Amino acid sequence: MGVGLIGGSIGGALRRCGWEVIGVDLDPARTRRARERGVVDTVVATPADAGSVDLAVVATPVGHLVDTVRAVLDTPAAVVTDAGSVKAPVARAIADPRFVPGHPMAGSEQEGVDGADPDLFDGATWVLTPTETTDDDALARVQSVVSAVGAQAVVTPPERHDALVALVSHVPHLVAATLMQLADRRAAEHRVLLRLAAGGFRDMTRIAAGHPAIWPDICAENRDAIVAVLDELTGELDRVRGLVADSDREALLARLESARRARRNLPTTALRPDALTEVRVPVRDRKGELAAIASLAADLDVNIYDLEIAHSAEGPRGVVIVLVDTALAERLHGGLLALGYRPSLRPLT
Repeated sequence: MGVGLIGGSIGGALRRCGWEVIGVDLDPARTRRARERGVVDTVVATPADAGSVDLAVVATPVGHLVDTVRAVLDTPAAVVTDAGSVKAPVARAIADPRFVPGHPMAGSEQEGVDGADPDLFDGATWVLTPTETTDDDALARVQSVVSAVGAQAVVTPPERHDALVALVSHVPHLVAATLMQLADRRAAEHRVLLRLAAGGFRDMTRIAAGHPAIWPDICAENRDAIVAVLDELTGELDRVRGLVADSDREALLARLESARRARRNLPTTALRPDALTEVRVPVRDRKGELAAIASLAADLDVNIYDLEIAHSAEGPRGVVIVLVDTALAERLHGGLLALGYRPSLRPLT
């Protein structure tokens, strides 16, 4: 539901993986354009018109997510996920085992379906925030789709997601927009200023070129977390201002070196198959086991490259199977043991 930039990109990525994709949007012109662009196979007017589907993805503005997800859950869709950048409100409002709240952390300065790109999610992080009612098989299905389109799934609770994206996504956009406004005002007095805006300034303010219409809803839905980060940021800027005003070279250098180390330590992505280890975790066949294991991996900074759950035909048991970086497999193994699981490791060779 929704075939704009993100919805269209998801549709194109799924078609590339061999899925048949049905596009649904309130704007008939947009669905026609989506079909012309080849990001959907067919188009319909409402979720109900799509009939029974294996997976429904809701990619509407966050202010409309709850009502749209409810409408889609009224259809026979087997699994439903969404692509909103704020998760707690929709997670609190929807209690359905088929629903897996999600957030692909990818974007573009392009707008609408004309900016849709099937490669948009290659190497991107895609956050999944299952609730207490989310079915493990639904979570596993969405995770497998996320991996298929080239993204890396991270599982975390909805409230934690919102606090973290306020820091790494929402506030950076507001900061970039504010810097850009400041430069634009100065340029009215000094026309040469924007000609001096070289790589660093352009890189830092690039996200300000994103579509502005989505941001009032995001700021409204994630207001408390965003305000908390803005308060922390202004405090840190005050401290930096003090260091500069006092010409405290040593303290300023220490702060910049610390930031440089942190930037260089940002995680990278792809691994070769021979650098992966299979972790098999026997579990009780009950709701929430898969989410608990995937959330633990996120807490331990262990990326899951693939995940599945195998149910036993002989009773209420199963096995969760995850693929992780071999160098980090023991870290996850220890965390699982501490929670009472009995995992086993097998390197892929």
